[in-house]
Amino acid sequence: MTIDDLARPDTPEAPPERTANTTGTWSALRPLVLRLHFYAGVLIAPFLLVAAASGLLYALSFQAEKVVYAHELEVPVGDKVLPLSEQVHAATKVNPNGTVTAVWPSAEDGATTRVLMADPDVEEGKSLAVFVDPYTAEVRGQLPSYGSSGALPLRAWIDELHRDLHLGDLGRNYSELAASWLWVIALGGLLLWLGRRRKNRRALFVPERGPKSRRRTLSWHGTVGLWAVAGLVLLSATGLTWSRYAGENIGAVQDQLGGATPAVSATLDGGAGGSSEHEGHDMGGHTAAPQGADVGIDKVVEAARAKGIEGKLSVVLPSEGKGYVVKETDTQFPVHLDSVAVNPADGTVMDELRFTDYPVLAQLTRFGIDIHMGVTFGLVNQLALAALALALILLIVWGYRMWWLRRPGRPVARGTWRKVPPTMMLPLLAATALVGWFVPMLGLSLVAFLVVDLALGLVARVKARSRAA
Repeated sequence: MTIDDLARPDTPEAPPERTANTTGTWSALRPLVLRLHFYAGVLIAPFLLVAAASGLLYALSFQAEKVVYAHELEVPVGDKVLPLSEQVHAATKVNPNGTVTAVWPSAEDGATTRVLMADPDVEEGKSLAVFVDPYTAEVRGQLPSYGSSGALPLRAWIDELHRDLHLGDLGRNYSELAASWLWVIALGGLLLWLGRRRKNRRALFVPERGPKSRRRTLSWHGTVGLWAVAGLVLLSATGLTWSRYAGENIGAVQDQLGGATPAVSATLDGGAGGSSEHEGHDMGGHTAAPQGADVGIDKVVEAARAKGIEGKLSVVLPSEGKGYVVKETDTQFPVHLDSVAVNPADGTVMDELRFTDYPVLAQLTRFGIDIHMGVTFGLVNQLALAALALALILLIVWGYRMWWLRRPGRPVARGTWRKVPPTMMLPLLAATALVGWFVPMLGLSLVAFLVVDLALGLVARVKARSRAA
């Protein structure tokens, strides 16, 4: 069965589902919503299915990472933690060609310290993470690391699969298309489900039992969609913030509203610095710090802790004209994301930035992104993401099953937009144009749907005239 089969004028139309209101605004809009939900569900669902399946794997990858890389991540608890400078020196000894860019000190008993290096043998955009036992300075291993969450090879591979199918910028179009339509399909389905007439409210929230049929499949599709709709819309919105085209528009609007994410100022007075290579001092090996006096990483961390920077830390080493940046990286709620800049010459704190000082919009963006990544509430967050991904997979499967069981009928007749009153149609068109411009992949694909629909209608009319002749 093809979409062309659904477009034939001589194909009997399936009886419309009964709705709570047979007149008024909803009765005029319902056929249009139903047709859009149908087309988007059939044509965009494959992209959503890939995104959901890879998202499910990503949600589970956090726990898998702890098992696969247990040797690098965990060590027996010792009696005393060695100075951080000794741990960094041990890392540079095993990889003298690497340039230390940041250090993640051990945040809890039995966890390794992670020394991040720029390495010519590591893929661009990633760092080489050297894992050091904080009690003995033994190097436990080296692995490529990606992103602010420090994704190791397994999770990084799944993350790239989810983001761009390992196809680079071309592949990012798939994920942006899926994120652009997910909220439209979810909210459209919600309207259709709420608009159905039913004997009792229980049928709204609980799926029907009984023999297998299209009615029972629709019941499962509707009730699971109702429970999942808020999460799916959140995933869509936060996913768009990372997209190529809509993401740029979102960032521009956020900046104009004063919601840009601030950063601590680490610029030294007069842009002090020299060559881009550090003399060594307490660090050992190559680092990203400028030549000149350096109190060492241990005193820098001590100065940061005196300002209340505690817990999981990332120490970014100074580059030319810049000082150290020590920032909290605990994104679990309540988050700890304060940061300070420290002068390497004397260990004084040059600037402070508290998460509470972020604009509200920047805080909300941070929360949304971290929830999408599965890090805000830890395991609970990851299980919730897995449940949402599984729900989306089931919704797609049930949607295709209903389409198959309904053949050879069609969900609603062509030309439904003509039945919408002009007083409703004009604002609707204006809103659609605005959203389509702001979310380009949505706008372009919607135009493509209209072209396909018009072409199918033309073909159907030509065939009808031929049969009549």
